[in-house]
Amino acid sequence: MTEEGGDPACWLSSVCPECGRFVGDGACPYCSAESVTPLVIDTDTAQDDCVALLTGLLDPAARLRAVTMVAGNVGFEHQVRNAYLTANVAGRLGEVPIHLGCRRPLVRPWESAENVHGDGAGGLRMDLSGHEPSGEHAVDALIRLAAEHRGELAIVAIGPLTNIATAAIKDPEFAGNVRTLYVMGGSNNGRGNITAAAEFNFYVDPEAAKTVFAAGFEIVVVPWAPLTLECAVFDQTKLDELAALGTPLSGFFDRICATTLEFDRSVGIDGTTHPDSLTAAVLLHPELVTRSARYHVDVETAGELTRGYAAMSWGVHGLEPNATVIEDVDGEAFFAHIKALLGTPTTPNRELS
Repeated sequence: MTEEGGDPACWLSSVCPECGRFVGDGACPYCSAESVTPLVIDTDTAQDDCVALLTGLLDPAARLRAVTMVAGNVGFEHQVRNAYLTANVAGRLGEVPIHLGCRRPLVRPWESAENVHGDGAGGLRMDLSGHEPSGEHAVDALIRLAAEHRGELAIVAIGPLTNIATAAIKDPEFAGNVRTLYVMGGSNNGRGNITAAAEFNFYVDPEAAKTVFAAGFEIVVVPWAPLTLECAVFDQTKLDELAALGTPLSGFFDRICATTLEFDRSVGIDGTTHPDSLTAAVLLHPELVTRSARYHVDVETAGELTRGYAAMSWGVHGLEPNATVIEDVDGEAFFAHIKALLGTPTTPNRELS
């Protein structure tokens, strides 16, 4: 593998043995930089989850150690396939282990969002022969990686919190070993997206969400409303700008977002929504955040009409804060981040159909 026009021997001598990237002469800027974050993405891979995975796979600020799979958006096997599709289009198929996790919520039946996402990848297919998920359960992988990278590991949780809660229950030291947990979930005392009160991830497994907020993690919350709706919707002008990039990644983005775009427009949202990639982006690039505050966050598990509601107390109710909630981001800078990401030249490992 060589850079176009380059000398093969030169480039073979400049491949970082740790991360596999071409780095030129000297130390690898990706692996040696103090800002590089060892990262796990816990996901129910569909649509924007795939874009979040691309951030973990391709952003120089991240060293993606694992992908852990949790029941959420679409059928479990579809989610796993979508993660492979994403790694493939990034040109990194087989480089990052995929661990299968909890296939149902802690105490409830699984509920999907297939009406929103379809199969989560716009019908894309590829040959997966020779690629199998890790035999290590996602919960065990999370516990192990947190212990191996104690005080350093960041987790981006962009699906229901079942795996994270189970790991916290199984290992009392898990929450303390994790440096930071970024959660895409809930609404900041705003509207839901699956019911009037609840955002999907917390609605699917409210008991897990409640457990996580009581477990002692350093949590940062990226809420659905108002943050996603105000700062992370790509309208047609932005979508056309991304499509014009003409890269394998931009074509992949266009394909996987088409079903969700149709649904979003049917419910009055004029564009595609990107809460998951926003969550990954603000972890790696905190300069995107323009306002945040400490809150006490708890999740309703028993309400007939409010299951999954995230009660975010802003400091006037005598409750101890347990999370930082992001209140505003630079939406244009976030779009520029995604545009740069999708403009990255990649060579997919296998053909997509």
